[in-house]
Amino acid sequence: MSARIEVVLFGPEGRGSFNEAGNAGAGRARDAGHGVTVTWIADPAPEARAIALLALCERGADLIVAHGGQGDYPVSIAAQRFARQRFVVTQGSVRAQNVATYDALQEQSAFLAGVLAAHVSQTGVVGHMSGEKVPPGLKGRAAFLDGVRSAETGVRALTTFCGSQHDPRRAFDTFAAQQRAGADVIFAMIDGGRDGAIAACRELGIRQIGNVLDWTVRAPDVFLASAIADSGRCVERAIADFRRDAVPFGGAVTFGLAERDVVRLALARDVGHAARAQVEAWGSKLIDGTVRPGLQYEGEEFPVAA
Repeated sequence: MSARIEVVLFGPEGRGSFNEAGNAGAGRARDAGHGVTVTWIADPAPEARAIALLALCERGADLIVAHGGQGDYPVSIAAQRFARQRFVVTQGSVRAQNVATYDALQEQSAFLAGVLAAHVSQTGVVGHMSGEKVPPGLKGRAAFLDGVRSAETGVRALTTFCGSQHDPRRAFDTFAAQQRAGADVIFAMIDGGRDGAIAACRELGIRQIGNVLDWTVRAPDVFLASAIADSGRCVERAIADFRRDAVPFGGAVTFGLAERDVVRLALARDVGHAARAQVEAWGSKLIDGTVRPGLQYEGEEFPVAA
């Protein structure tokens, strides 16, 4: 009998590259013969997400895969109330005996994005923006800023969280504010709000570094690079592991730059040889462990656009 597996995506249905990756991973698992159902939870409030997940637990499933750090809080609540229910959180940090995390190390590609931004900026100012302050976003931000610092080019970095992964207007306004402050390259870790960030780049004449998927293919006029961390591969792998009784509940599975189909920095064609060489050199150090991205940032934050 096929296992009943629920994949939970947080955000407006059908929007955002992060959820696109998760949905694609669920689709590949379904195509491989696994019994996978996808459920979308659109409400952005953590409490509402927890209530929706608890309702899903009441209906019963052999495995619930919560996609993204937004799943940390609802799974932490549900895992206590449903001790026999088994969960996976992708890009998560929750720890419990009935929960496993599967993590594409976004911080490694984000670090390389910082190195690249520092080497290509013409203004001496680069930016970072994201939406919600969930652990993967905080780690990615810290790693990007660590990459900027490590490049030792003297470039200054701005950083902010606009409060929503899915709001194009907030993304546009935040990009515009950072551009007015001098940023000519901005690393954006957002989802449904990506269209606003792209529109800002085209209107203001600045370049963007994307994440999760390869944005240099989708909008080559805008994207200088993309810090790929294909979390959909985590969904796919977790489901395959579950079917062979290999999920390390209470533990974690990680994928880094050594798995290039999961984690890498994709570069646009117009990135010069010198900058490419820097990315290659730092990437080798990350793979062999001689460099590890910083995962905490306690410095100043750029004011959020009104």
